[in-house]
Amino acid sequence: MLDFATTAFVSILFLVDPPGTVPAFIALTARFTPEKQRRTAFVASLTTTLTLVGFALIGNVVFRMLGLTLPAFQIAGGLVLFLVALDMIRAQRSTQENADDMSESESAEDVAVAPLAIPMLAGPGALSTVAVLMSQAQDAAEVTVVFAAITLTGLICWVTLRLAQPIQRRLGMTGIHIVGRVLGLVLAGIAVQFVLNGLAAANIIPKPPAPG
Repeated sequence: MLDFATTAFVSILFLVDPPGTVPAFIALTARFTPEKQRRTAFVASLTTTLTLVGFALIGNVVFRMLGLTLPAFQIAGGLVLFLVALDMIRAQRSTQENADDMSESESAEDVAVAPLAIPMLAGPGALSTVAVLMSQAQDAAEVTVVFAAITLTGLICWVTLRLAQPIQRRLGMTGIHIVGRVLGLVLAGIAVQFVLNGLAAANIIPKPPAPG
């Protein structure tokens, strides 16, 4: 249970990557009043949480309707995670392009929902991960763990975006990029584990040894 909870929280948090969204948040809300910035942070975090919860609830139903098996989705999800991790390691996240496209927006809700919540926070990697985690959950307790991890990640998003200006001043852009690359390296390991679990579930390779 503890291993599953740790994997769920770490993988969701690292994929959502709240610190990586700080530069885009600052650029998108530069002309907003402090009150509007706070509202944007709240709406973006709430939208991210609800999107992940919704996909956790119906994602696997959709996959069954499409005839996708769990091993296939585990492998695909792991590959998507690995590509996201590579982008994080190489600092190629497209925050600046999104910020430039949306910098003139007048609506806090519009900016918060897109591009901040979707696809920057609740992106393909995070969505596929919550679906894989729900498929791997063995009982109600582990399902609860997944939802708790999503909720806690949403709370961290809100706190991070509320503190975006102080975080940037203290870490600087270089510091933010370093943090993103470290998170990307850890995420790459999680992605490889997802692929190995999928290959083992499909009886292509032996079951990987338990951690520790």
